Amino acid sequence: MNSPYSESVVVKMQRLFSRLSEKDRRRYAAIEAEKLGHGGIGYISELFGIDPKTIRRGLTELEQLEDDAKGVIRKKGADATQ
Repeated sequence: MNSPYSESVVVKMQRLFSRLSEKDRRRYAAIEAEKLGHGGIGYISELFGIDPKTIRRGLTELEQLEDDAKGVIRKKGADATQ
């Protein structure tokens, strides 16, 4: 697969990826793979040097996060740090 990104964007993506925690790496890779659609997992797996299973795990985690946030509404004026 030809790179859908310019070389400068690839360098920035790899630089960011290297600075993330393991959990955030999975999720970032999953988002990038999903944006690319068909073949995205393979491309991102090679780009970041990670197993495709790691990306699939990140996709699962992202789907679970969306479900966890449903129905959660803060009261007006509530402090987000509580």
